Amino acid sequence: MGELGDLYAQTSGGGPWAWNQARSAFLRRLAADVRRPGFELVIAESTELTGCAYGFPVRGDGPWWEGLDGHLPGSLLRAAASGRLLVISVILVPPQVRRENQDRPWNLARRLQKRLLTDHGAALGVMLVSRSDSRAAEALRSWGWRYVEADAPRTSPFPRGPFRVLVLGA
Repeated sequence: MGELGDLYAQTSGGGPWAWNQARSAFLRRLAADVRRPGFELVIAESTELTGCAYGFPVRGDGPWWEGLDGHLPGSLLRAAASGRLLVISVILVPPQVRRENQDRPWNLARRLQKRLLTDHGAALGVMLVSRSDSRAAEALRSWGWRYVEADAPRTSPFPRGPFRVLVLGA
């Protein structure tokens, strides 16, 4: 766990003063997620830890969906109900992987996310990204993720959610 926390701190940006705070927050989220049924962690390493990704399957109901009513398309809910939707919570890779060769199949981030989906037999991966985190959304889109919108029209009484919803096909 400590090495994963260090990797998160090193790849999340900011100065060393922010690393402890970011590391602690990441480790708390990881400790909660690791208890979820079907949790899987994929690690990449050479002589040291170089990247990781993790996720867990979600069904059509349960606490993961709370607060997302009206913000997700029905196709995601149907994939979840059939057991073929995997939430990918984290993809951690060095900054140069986010900038270089993003569209190549051998890109480390692409390989990690693909491995998670195929290991679970998931039809779709889903990730929620804060609307204010355009850097993360841009990196995910460069790795093949696409935005999805709720089925409700823009004039819907539902407010826009705090997250962008991105999906990745297997």
